Amino acid sequence: MSWCSSKSLSHTHTHSHTHTHSHTHTDTHTQTRPTHTHTHSHTHRHTHDTHTHTHTDTLTHTQTRHTHTHRHTQRKCVSSGGTDTAVIAAVMSLKQSQQCVWRGGVVAPPAGVCGCCSHLYVFQDHCHYRGFVQGVEGSSVAMSICNGLRGVMHLSGGSYGIEPLDSAPDQHLVYRLQDVTSQPRGSLQLWSHAIIPLQSMLTLHSCVRRAVLHKTHYVELLLVVDNDRFNFMSRNATAVREEMVLLANLVDSIYMQLNIRVVLVGLEIWNQQNQISTDGAAGEVLNRFTQWREKELVPRRRHDSAQLILRKNFGQTAGMAFVSTVCSRSHGGGINAFNNNLVVSFASIVAHELGHNLGMNHDDGRQCTCPTGACIMNSGATGSKNFSSCSADDFEKMILLTGGACLLNVPRPDEAYSAPYCGNRLVDFGEECDCGSEKECEEDPCCEYRTCKLKSGAQCAYGECCSNCQFLPGGTVCRASTDECDLPEFCNGSSSLCQSDVFIQNGQPCRNQEAYCYNGKCQHYDSQCQAIFGDKAKAAPELCFKEVNSKGDRFGNCGYLNNGFKKCESRNAMCGKLQCSNVQAKTVFGIEPSIISTPIAGGKCYGVDFMLGSDVPDPGMVNEGTKCGENKVCVNFECRSADVLSYDCNVQTKCHGHGVCNSNRNCHCDYGWAPPFCELSGYGGSVDSGPTWNDKDTSLRDGLLVFFFFVLPLLALSVFVFLRRNELLRRLGLSRRKRSQGYEADGMASANHSRRPPPRAQPPSVARGNANNIVRDGVSLGFA
Repeated sequence: MSWCSSKSLSHTHTHSHTHTHSHTHTDTHTQTRPTHTHTHSHTHRHTHDTHTHTHTDTLTHTQTRHTHTHRHTQRKCVSSGGTDTAVIAAVMSLKQSQQCVWRGGVVAPPAGVCGCCSHLYVFQDHCHYRGFVQGVEGSSVAMSICNGLRGVMHLSGGSYGIEPLDSAPDQHLVYRLQDVTSQPRGSLQLWSHAIIPLQSMLTLHSCVRRAVLHKTHYVELLLVVDNDRFNFMSRNATAVREEMVLLANLVDSIYMQLNIRVVLVGLEIWNQQNQISTDGAAGEVLNRFTQWREKELVPRRRHDSAQLILRKNFGQTAGMAFVSTVCSRSHGGGINAFNNNLVVSFASIVAHELGHNLGMNHDDGRQCTCPTGACIMNSGATGSKNFSSCSADDFEKMILLTGGACLLNVPRPDEAYSAPYCGNRLVDFGEECDCGSEKECEEDPCCEYRTCKLKSGAQCAYGECCSNCQFLPGGTVCRASTDECDLPEFCNGSSSLCQSDVFIQNGQPCRNQEAYCYNGKCQHYDSQCQAIFGDKAKAAPELCFKEVNSKGDRFGNCGYLNNGFKKCESRNAMCGKLQCSNVQAKTVFGIEPSIISTPIAGGKCYGVDFMLGSDVPDPGMVNEGTKCGENKVCVNFECRSADVLSYDCNVQTKCHGHGVCNSNRNCHCDYGWAPPFCELSGYGGSVDSGPTWNDKDTSLRDGLLVFFFFVLPLLALSVFVFLRRNELLRRLGLSRRKRSQGYEADGMASANHSRRPPPRAQPPSVARGNANNIVRDGVSLGFA
C-alpha cells in the first residue's frame, strides 16, 4: 500500500508483488478471561519505486475489551512529478467492534409510502475502528477498512485524512485537513500538502482536550441521504450505508474533545425519489426538510438532530442549519452538500452544521482561541477538526440557558449503531454501564472497568434519575418545566432515565389568550423582543411590520426566494422580520447584531441583522407558532389559519376541566386529580410524565401505622385511666367525708345530745384564683 500525493495519480507503473503471511495463534483459556493472540505480517515490494510495507496485526481478545494494533510503515513514496519524499511511521492502537451489527436498522418507510427509503441491512462486520496514535498523548484515530483505508488522525498540531485513490485502490492519500477547501476533488490545491513527514507530526505538543461540562452529552444523530447522492454512489446501498457510518464515526471523533458523543441512531436513504423538493436556495431546502422531519421522521424514530446529505450545489453555501435547536421537534436539523467522495473532509462540514444546532455561532470577528488558526466553526470550509474556545463557550451557554435536556439521554443499545466494545463510554448490548478508560473508571463508583457491569450494590451508573449509584425515588422531578407551555417529567423509581420530554399540545392558548403554545414555548411577540433587547422591550405596532417587511431585503422579508429575499404580502407581514419598540441601545442576545431603526408615525421600531453567515437562518425572524391574528398563526413566514396546528383538545370533556392535553394528546392533570382523564382524585401528572408522587415512599404509610397502632391506643388508654382515676378519687373522697360526718355526729350526740340539729349540706364551692381549676368533692380537675 502506498500513500502518495495527487501528482502520482497520472503515473502508471507496473510492479511485482511478493506477499508473505505468517499466522500464529495462541489460545489460552482461564475460568473468566479467554485470551487470543493473532500475529500477521505482510511484506510488499514494488519494482517501480522503493517501497516496503510491513503490517503487524496483534489481537488481544477478552470477553469485553478488544484491542487491535496496526503497524503501518512506509519508507518512501516518490511522486511522478519530482523527488518529494516522505517517511511515515506510526503505530495506531485501534478498537474494533466484536459484532458490527446495527440492530436499530435503517428507518422504516412511513405508512402507505413504498420505496422511499432503504430496508434494514446488516452492516459489514469488523471494519470500523476507533483509537489513538501510540506515543502521542491526546491523539485520536477513527478509521474504516470496509472499502480501503479511510479515516482521520487528530493530533495536537492538526488533523490528517487518509483515503484511497479512485484510480489506484491500493494507494492511499494522506493530507492535512486544514488545507482542504470546498472545491471539487479535481482541484490540486486540495492536496497541496498531501505528503506529510510523520516525524514532524509526532513531535508536536500534546493536545489537552477541553470538557465543557462535567457530564457527557449525547447527540442522537439521524442521517438522511437524498436520491441524487444515492445515484451518485451508483445506487449502491451498501456503499452508501458504510459511507454514512464512517461519516458518523468521524463526526463523533471530532466532538469527543468537547465531551460530546455523536451516536448514529438512524439512516434513511431516498432510493426511489426525494421526499422533498431540493430546488431553490439553501434556506428554502432547509425549511422543507425540517418541516418534513417534524411531520414524518420524528414520529418514526427518536433523535436529537437530523442532517440531510444531498448532492447539490448551493454556490458558496456548503450547508445550513438552525442555531440552538438540537432538542427542537420543528427545527432540529440541517442540510449538507456532499458532491465528491472525500468523506473525511466532508465530516467537518457536518460537524459545523451540527455545531449550529448545538448553539455554536461562527468564530469570525470574535475573540476566540483556536489551536490551529481556523477552527470548525469558522464561516469558511476550513477542514479543521478543532473547536475554538468560542464554540465551547457557546455550547455551555446553550446548555445553561435552554437545558439541552435531550442531550442527557444515553442512547439505547437497540437504537444506536456504534462499534460496540467495553470502554467506548456507550452502553452497548450486554453492558450495564460503560465508564470509559481505566483512568476514567477510577472516578466512577458505580461501574466496573473490565466488565462494564454494575458494581455490587449499585442499581445504576448514569442518567438523570440515578444518584450515588441508586435510582432516585419515583416522583422526583428530573426535567422541570421551563415555560408555561412546558410540562415537568418525573423519575419512576425503577429506571435511571428520565421520561421522554413532553409539553402542552400545540395550539393551546397561553398568555391570557394572546398567544399559542408551540413546541413547549408560549410564542408571543413581546417575549421574542425581550429575548433580544431586554425585559422592557415589546412588539412594535403592526404598521411597522408592514412597512419594513414589504421591502424584501435582508432587513425586512418573509424568507428566501430564488437565492434572494421574499417580500411579505400585507397579510403575512406579521410573520417576517421581528419588529420591536422600547428597546435598549445594546442587545442581550450575546452576539452584537446590526440594529435597524425605522421611523413610523408616533415613534420608531427596531429590527436586527445578526449577520451570522449564509449557512445560518436569521434568528431575527418572527418565531413559528406566533399568533398573528384572531385564530391565525405564523407558519413558514405565512399567517395561516390556526387549524394548521391540529389542536383538538377539549379540556372540559377529555380532562374533565382538571388538566391540559400534552404533545402526545394525553391529559396532564392538575394536582389533586389522577391521570389518565383527571376525573378521580390523585396527585396530578400524566401517563407520559412519570408518577408525580413517590409510590415507594413508605414514610406516610409508616407514620399512619404508628399512629393507629401505637399512639392512638396509648392515648385511649390514657383517657380511660384518667377517667377511672377521677371516678375512684370521687368515690374515695365521698366515702371519707361521710365517715367524717358520721364521726362528728356521733361525738356531738354523746356530748350535747339536746343541742340544735346538724347543719344542712352545702353545694360544692368554686375555688378562687385559677378559673381553669374547678374543685368538686375535694378533687382538683385540671383543663390547662
